[in-house]
Amino acid sequence: MASLRLAVDAMSGDHGLRSSIPASVNALNLNSALHIVLVGDEPTIELSLVGKKYDPQRLSIHHAPDVVTMDDKPSRALRNKKNSSMYCALELLRDGKVAAVVSAGNTGALVAMSCVVLERLPGIKRPAICAPVPAHGGHTYLLDLGASVECDAAQLYQFAVMGSALCRVLDRREAPRVALLNIGSELIKGTVAIREAADLIAADSGLNYQGFAEGGDIFSADVDVVVCDGFAGNVALKVCEGTAKFIASTLRARFKKTLYGILIGLLSRPIMAAFQRDINPERYNGAALLGLRGVVIKSHGGSGVESFESAIKQAARALSLDLQSQIEQQLKPN
Repeated sequence: MASLRLAVDAMSGDHGLRSSIPASVNALNLNSALHIVLVGDEPTIELSLVGKKYDPQRLSIHHAPDVVTMDDKPSRALRNKKNSSMYCALELLRDGKVAAVVSAGNTGALVAMSCVVLERLPGIKRPAICAPVPAHGGHTYLLDLGASVECDAAQLYQFAVMGSALCRVLDRREAPRVALLNIGSELIKGTVAIREAADLIAADSGLNYQGFAEGGDIFSADVDVVVCDGFAGNVALKVCEGTAKFIASTLRARFKKTLYGILIGLLSRPIMAAFQRDINPERYNGAALLGLRGVVIKSHGGSGVESFESAIKQAARALSLDLQSQIEQQLKPN
């Protein structure tokens, strides 16, 4: 089992310490094998930990005085913020002092810094952000979610290989079913890059290619991994999250509208609670940044405590299953 020692970029994201500190403490208390290094302004972190119950032997602080804001341009952050919590966390990973990094910070900056500090795996042109989204029978892995906005056929093929490897490791699926996101299932549909990527994926006997998938197929039980460029993937993810919130809020409003609705709402409360848990984006937070020399988990920028804790759990699980080395093995030419 890989070391369950990870660095948490404690300062980044919309909520910063308000999410990262309680989430880290909760994760520590639930997993006795976990060790966390909180990276950020040490005096501020120490103040945030006052009154919290945790094992001090498994929680430490690495001082980083600066922070990458959500508005920082990636190129500027890369040049000028090498003392930031994000950059320092990645350096800890590069130097072998931790085995993974979790950050809710600026996605562009995290990708840029990761590529420079950690470097990409051999043959990988661009990294990809991969995360599970709720689907019939469990979840579907979707990638890329925004690391690479424009992709050529070779990059989409690499995403398919990495996504399949991740699904094989995390879900113990022997032959994950892989599909390419497209505007139709017909072979003539889509851009040149998508059609060429389809040929590359289909030619790889190590991939269980299912053809093109449309947007609605992401939620089906027919695929395990859906591949797309970062622009389409990020839009799809945000639509998924927005739809889940819209359905939940609309149902609550309907139940409160009439006396009959209130009674039905009371009777169906257990079912509705289970439904909300199933579609709650917080449960699925924690996207793996694939294609790097190290495990990097991107938490949603607006992550609350539960959501950030999910990302930490995702990182711990990836380490316990030795995800990184298994993906590297899958990428080696036969």
